[in-house]
Amino acid sequence: MMITKKHTITTIISLLLLFVGLSSLANEIKVATIDEFNEAIKSVNAGDRIILKNGEWKDVKLVVKGIGTSENPITIEAEESGKVLITGDSSLKMAGEHLIIKGLWFKNGYSSGKSVISFRVNSKEFANHSRLTDCAITYFNPRSKSIDYKWISVWGKNNRVDHNYFTGKTHSGTTLVVWLKGEKHIDNNHRIDHNYFGERPPLGFNGGETIRIGTSKNSLLSSRTIVEDNVFEKCNGEVEIISNKSCHNVYRNNLFLESEGVLTLRHGNRCLIESNVFIGNQKPHTGGIRVINAGHMIRNNLMMNLTGDGFRGPIVVMNGVPNSPANRYHQVKDVSIVNNTIINCSPIQFCAGKDDERSLAPENTVFANNLIFNTNNGKVASVYDALDGFKFYGNILDTKDNFDKKGFTKAKVNWDTLDNILYIPKVENEALIKNSKVEGKPTRLDITGTKRTTFVAGAFNLGNKKYPKALLLKSGTSWDSKVTPQKTEVIAEVIQAEPGIGTLRKALKKAPDGSILKLKSGTYTLEKGIKISNSVTIQGSAKEPKPILKIQEGLEKKPTYFFRVEGGKSLRIDNIEINATSNMPIKYAVVSPDKGISDPYSVFINNCHIKGFKNKNGGSIFKGYKGTFADSISIVNSRIENAYRGINLGEEKDNLGRYSAQVVIIKNTIFKDIDQWALNYFRGGNDESTLGGKLLIDNSVFSNVGNIEKGTVLRTKGIVTVAIKNSVFEKSYKVINPVSLKGNKNVITNCVIFDCGTVKATKGASAKDVFYKNPKWEDKENFIPSEKSPLIKAQTIGLKWEIKK
Repeated sequence: MMITKKHTITTIISLLLLFVGLSSLANEIKVATIDEFNEAIKSVNAGDRIILKNGEWKDVKLVVKGIGTSENPITIEAEESGKVLITGDSSLKMAGEHLIIKGLWFKNGYSSGKSVISFRVNSKEFANHSRLTDCAITYFNPRSKSIDYKWISVWGKNNRVDHNYFTGKTHSGTTLVVWLKGEKHIDNNHRIDHNYFGERPPLGFNGGETIRIGTSKNSLLSSRTIVEDNVFEKCNGEVEIISNKSCHNVYRNNLFLESEGVLTLRHGNRCLIESNVFIGNQKPHTGGIRVINAGHMIRNNLMMNLTGDGFRGPIVVMNGVPNSPANRYHQVKDVSIVNNTIINCSPIQFCAGKDDERSLAPENTVFANNLIFNTNNGKVASVYDALDGFKFYGNILDTKDNFDKKGFTKAKVNWDTLDNILYIPKVENEALIKNSKVEGKPTRLDITGTKRTTFVAGAFNLGNKKYPKALLLKSGTSWDSKVTPQKTEVIAEVIQAEPGIGTLRKALKKAPDGSILKLKSGTYTLEKGIKISNSVTIQGSAKEPKPILKIQEGLEKKPTYFFRVEGGKSLRIDNIEINATSNMPIKYAVVSPDKGISDPYSVFINNCHIKGFKNKNGGSIFKGYKGTFADSISIVNSRIENAYRGINLGEEKDNLGRYSAQVVIIKNTIFKDIDQWALNYFRGGNDESTLGGKLLIDNSVFSNVGNIEKGTVLRTKGIVTVAIKNSVFEKSYKVINPVSLKGNKNVITNCVIFDCGTVKATKGASAKDVFYKNPKWEDKENFIPSEKSPLIKAQTIGLKWEIKK
């Protein structure tokens, strides 16, 4: 039979009609309950749509299984996007082919499983060619931030996560993970695009990444995931905003806005990082790209107003570990860092992290045609090891500071501004054209995707008036998924309390959040410890004798503390005396939330007198329990004396890099007659994901503290930032080192040490203007210096009595 053109056309039309007929058989099923959904999913076919009716779906475990096709996917979607609220203990799992999840909002709930949304049902059933789109997960957190589960777990191959909105993750666990466990998840070609990743507060320990692709164990396998066109705003969970732990991934056209961390090539090789924009707006700890491992190409990125240092610099090239295990640092090799523009940023970091372990400097690494512009007189780069393995050429410095290495040229660039936002080099730029150097295969396009004509250093073509794609993104959901915490003006309610037995506790029971409890002079006797379940200020009058807080004598069961601050709350104590002097003193003045309750809390103590906490069974003025975390602990203008221990923040002993407080401030305060230490602030292990704690001590006096064999005044092991200044350490003659500092962010300056050993400073720590002299007090009890005191000459050392009074 001869096949004619007419037959061919007829056959094609018939096939088209057949496909139309098949698609018309697709079902649209509306469900209102989890039972209806479970029944509908049992018989779902290609092209079917299951519509979840608007409203709240609480405590639901949605399991989506089915086989769709590229032309006829199976779709699970909200009746109206954003109006199906998934709350309570809820999750979604999917397995099959060509599945689409659309329009759901996981809001104000939590998951008791390993993920909120997972592209697999179990280890044998997972999703391929499937999509999560136009959905949101907001504040889907458990009670304790130490509980680890992921919000999104991507398994299988050829899946897409796009146009979603994720914000408010406060607990342990990466926001989105791509898994490569098993052959069926390698070379997966996933795409993560056009999502908005919103605010994530500092976690305080490892596990606060926003995206992680792979794990250390499988980091030499290829994922081939593309992460593009996303926004990362205030993603501050830890140092690694994105943690690359696999090979052949692409990070392109993403915007990082005021995020306290970096895109980290932690493990894995041969990744492409191009045309991303990092804007810090001079916010602290904001960074760019950290480079580890081999074969990466980093080009056409823009860094602006980033302030992060160390591992949070604008570009950080790390040292490696010889014969490194999978979970440490492989040497940087065969990496190209070219045509990036860095404007008003903190220094670039070369050979960062060099120590006895990380002793391998980068090898065969090209750093070329980068344009560095500073209007703030900032330093260009910090170098920690030999640069022999770098090849520098064509780098332009429009800066006051110089970087005296071949391949860097100072030149005056002729700048224009785009809408008073972006610095763009003008067309007329003789110095820039002359000193840029083409070598090998040049970068063909600039950051806007425009073909390069005249080749110059930096991310932009000369005179380019286009914005980078990262600044034009329409990321997130099609509907309004923004969650703005309600800002209500709180007028503090003032409550008066009278002296007496139990009167303080009863008054606090009535105190609403944010209230001020005013105490008259007199004695307030506690018959039990008080839990601070609302943020409150307890305040005595500055014009009258301090109110005195004591524990009732003769109690059958004595409390262990005066105050316990609950998670998420703050306690302020002003102008109060807390007196534990007794035949059987109680342990603590203030304690953190109970063990493992890690919602951040704060304690502020001002102009207080705390004494008598001599309980030698582990007692201290303040105790932070294991697994808790304080945003701030501040003791100012106060006197702490006659105690067994001072501030105890040393319970995180697992060497996992955890610590108990982000910031500790001691200012204009006396620590006197403390049996052991004034402060034990501990961070163990070599985890580098966090800021690592910050201790600030100013104008304080430490007298007869830790005066025992092997004693010390301040324990600060592992704390990254320690700044001690204008203070006096005395009368601890058995102490060898009152302070032992380690690391380049540990500093003691302008202090007096007398009968108290010597300061020890190692690993880059500094001790400057430390005077080993007798302070010569006029009034030894109140630490007022005599006319002959060296403190008088220095003027800034010791207590500031004009403030204290």
